[in-house]
Amino acid sequence: MPEMKFGRYDYGAFLTFFCYAACSLVVPISLVQLANTLHFPLGEGGMGAGGALHMGRSIALVAAMVLCGFASGRWGNCRTIGCALIFMVTGMLIGAFSPVYAVLFMALLVAGFGEGFVEGLATPLIQDLHKEEPGRYINFSHGFWSVGVVATVLIAGYLLLIGVSWRWLMVGIGVITLIPVLILLLPSRKYDLHPDRKARQDWREVSRNAGIILKMPYFWLFFAAMFLAGGGEFCLTFWLAAYIQQVYGLTPMTGGIATACFAGGMILGRTGWGVMIHQHQLGALIIISAFAGAVVTAVFPLLNVMWVLYVMLFVSGVATGPFWPSVQSYCAERIPQVDTTMLFILLSCAGIPGCGVFTWAMGIIGDHYGLRVSVYLVPACFLVLGILILCDYIYRGTLKKTSG
Repeated sequence: MPEMKFGRYDYGAFLTFFCYAACSLVVPISLVQLANTLHFPLGEGGMGAGGALHMGRSIALVAAMVLCGFASGRWGNCRTIGCALIFMVTGMLIGAFSPVYAVLFMALLVAGFGEGFVEGLATPLIQDLHKEEPGRYINFSHGFWSVGVVATVLIAGYLLLIGVSWRWLMVGIGVITLIPVLILLLPSRKYDLHPDRKARQDWREVSRNAGIILKMPYFWLFFAAMFLAGGGEFCLTFWLAAYIQQVYGLTPMTGGIATACFAGGMILGRTGWGVMIHQHQLGALIIISAFAGAVVTAVFPLLNVMWVLYVMLFVSGVATGPFWPSVQSYCAERIPQVDTTMLFILLSCAGIPGCGVFTWAMGIIGDHYGLRVSVYLVPACFLVLGILILCDYIYRGTLKKTSG
């Protein structure tokens, strides 16, 4: 297997994923404190309002992803992502000084709008940089999302424990996000290697590419798979810190450690498979990981010993890690005749609503039946995801036998 090689824009993408994760996780990790400050305490029926914060962010994400194909065609992936990061910085800084829930909600809409462009175009950026074995590079790059999760939850959990306000956490993350802005937007001395050097597309061509994909019945199987992958992954990412504090009565730092265990497993699951996996093995990887993840996460509500929960969270992270990047890359392999950038954008338009819908649903169920019960949404997502890709895998094998 050839050695992986990285350049300036790979490192820009790594930091983009890192900051994207930090912006996404600063609210969940400080949700209990934030809810008390802005007067919607989780223990008094505020879980639905907490979940609605991410639902609103998801709406902004999807709105941006509808537009990002046109932006990419006009300005290129790299420049568009750099400008999107500025929206994220702005949203974090507005959110840091929010006096009431409504202002924080609007700030997350601004940040979410920027995150939508990042979500839609970061994977195509990596795909454009590495035409050979793109699945390896996509999995490896997505691992930096999980690195960002680990760093955010541990550092933020500690800072909250020692009394630092969640507002300063948002300011810090906003400032750090300026680093990938500079990497992606400053002029390059080696313009021939710039990822935006490819030919531009006007809005008619972008719309035509989207229409071709949307008319393919086969695409919708992967659309549903991404919806479930996003829902299962982000339910845990968003609610774990609050789950530990509400169910076990422990500190934000303990909740951060639990989230870090899950994210640490995701780092191993993404970067590890990114180094080892071959493109033709992605389908089997998704199926095995989905069924294993369903079994492990179904045990969570039954656990009362923290170190056992930590171990199981790490294992579930290893299983969950490959879902998002692998489903996208596997779909691109199965539908090779379409525009890859638009395909990834449309798949993200499934994954992000999945994050929002299931996160919100978990909060609603938590208000009525408790967070222990609502956790069962996660194995349900993984189980159906595995069944969908298994159906495709069987269908693919049948086609090979028939053609043979």
